[in-house]
Amino acid sequence: MASTRKGQRMGGGEQFALFDVERPAEPETNARVEAASVLQPEASAEAVDIVEAVPPSDTSPSEPQLEAPSTPEPGPSGWESLPAGEDADGHAIVITAAASYTPSGRVLTGSVDSIDKLDQLVRWAALTPLGSPAQVWLVGVDACAQLGWIIDPGSEDDVDDLEALRVRAADELRQVISATLPPLIAQGWELRGDPGHVVHLSRAIGKATQMVDLVLEPYVWTYWNKDFGWGNRVGDMGILGSPTAGTYLPDDDLPAARELGRRLAWCAKHLGVLPGPTPARTGAAVVDKIRRERTRTGKGILVTTAGPVPPLDGPPRGDLEPAAGWARVPDAEDLDHACRLVTLDQRAAYLASAGMLSFGYGRPRRVVGDAAVEEASRTKPAFGLWRVTLPAAGQYSLPEKLPLPHPVMQFDAPVRTWVTTVSLEGLCAPVADGGMGVDVDDLEVTEAWIYPEQGRALDKWAAILRAARGVAVETDDVAMKRFVGACYKGYIGRMVNPEMWTATRMQHHHQPLWRAAIIAHCRWRGRRVAMRIARETGRWPIRTMTDSWVYLLGEADDVADDSPALGKMVVEKHAWLSDDLLAVFAAAQDTHEVKLAIDAAYGACGEEDA
Repeated sequence: MASTRKGQRMGGGEQFALFDVERPAEPETNARVEAASVLQPEASAEAVDIVEAVPPSDTSPSEPQLEAPSTPEPGPSGWESLPAGEDADGHAIVITAAASYTPSGRVLTGSVDSIDKLDQLVRWAALTPLGSPAQVWLVGVDACAQLGWIIDPGSEDDVDDLEALRVRAADELRQVISATLPPLIAQGWELRGDPGHVVHLSRAIGKATQMVDLVLEPYVWTYWNKDFGWGNRVGDMGILGSPTAGTYLPDDDLPAARELGRRLAWCAKHLGVLPGPTPARTGAAVVDKIRRERTRTGKGILVTTAGPVPPLDGPPRGDLEPAAGWARVPDAEDLDHACRLVTLDQRAAYLASAGMLSFGYGRPRRVVGDAAVEEASRTKPAFGLWRVTLPAAGQYSLPEKLPLPHPVMQFDAPVRTWVTTVSLEGLCAPVADGGMGVDVDDLEVTEAWIYPEQGRALDKWAAILRAARGVAVETDDVAMKRFVGACYKGYIGRMVNPEMWTATRMQHHHQPLWRAAIIAHCRWRGRRVAMRIARETGRWPIRTMTDSWVYLLGEADDVADDSPALGKMVVEKHAWLSDDLLAVFAAAQDTHEVKLAIDAAYGACGEEDA
């Protein structure tokens, strides 16, 4: 599994004679170098706060001034046409075995076939950060091999355990890269963390620190991360796309470099940052860029601390707010005049909720007894967690063809648990709106953790990703639409993991209660829509999973929402049902057989049930 593409060498045309001249001087400190920040020994590239360049006055007079190299005229385009503007130029470089390029396609040099030439190129280019450290991408096995960075871990066809293959490959890659780094270290570069598919380099220039990430495209698969969907398969690999979805880079190196350059420019233009090593890190980079702007201007909500789960009495097992997962056996009424199977999905559900919700931050305050009941009874309760008793659902007149209002609720017994403010309000909402119609007194609130400060902390972040997603949809850019989706899903999903955000400058991304509130908000919104559909069509769902709902429908039943707004229910999948398939649904005896029937229906038309 040496690469997900063919590592073929391609021609490059004219280029600068950079490697034929004397080593260039260092770049200008005031224009090209990231501001100094003290790097902690354990800090990785993602853990370092990216700040703006140091102005001339910040350079000590006693330190030597760095002279800019003489810059040749721009080279010719290496692509057939400039693909997506120049937004990533000056922040990233793309290298193939034959040449190096700006992301917009300008040829910079010929073959970068030694560590010394790589050092010269990086110094001469004087790249600046853009949300993430500056990046140098090596595209194709040959480009890596010219630097001695080549491994042969074996083929996935010869092993049963792809994870063992990945671990072996990652270790081999670390060793071969480490063996080639002494020349770079001798030139003043420092290695941050172990080298792998990304080599994090930094060097001190006066009081400033320049950081550059070398990214080895052929070996991205050696990095395990849930964002990459590893599980005996190669899933989505961030900005590079997904081999299984057909959005990975082209096989040949020059078209692959061109497409990567386009994606880097797209990301810089529409997200305002370079892509991180994973989609989750890209989402975090957008948050941090907004945070730096708010720090400078003093305007907007500024969250500077983590929001770990408070010390709860009787904490729930698993997620604070579990996602929905439910199915039922259809009855004769469901099958009457049914001829279609339709799955509705909330358009960018998590992104929609992230932009709508008011989140708590700061140090939470614990309240108990009557004080907790009083706080819960407010017209708009504060953001927080509430210890409640979910009453036995059988006591209430709830729709029989919907899941119970909360995933941990039981039909015949009360359940003591913790819920977010979103669920507290949802439970008290009218049944017609998807709620349970209870009063706060019915929930027996005994304790709460509430936050003194709250606001729409992710509204601007959501707006940026929403606009980027809109551009991808309008231009039918499947790769970038998938990437934006992976960014917000990955970032929200990783809010719960403190080990993802251990560095001091990253701890504010650990917000498990925000994630719980987003999940709950999507779940309640789906229930509200299901109630509306039932009123308008008489149709009820037969399955729900996270933010999708599956229906058996007649030909005239119209259940989707045509609005382009995020969070609206749209048709995700559709299948016409033959008499044989209808018979399978009619014969189902339990929910497992219902799920098999759904799979069979979508399988017959080439779809897969999520």
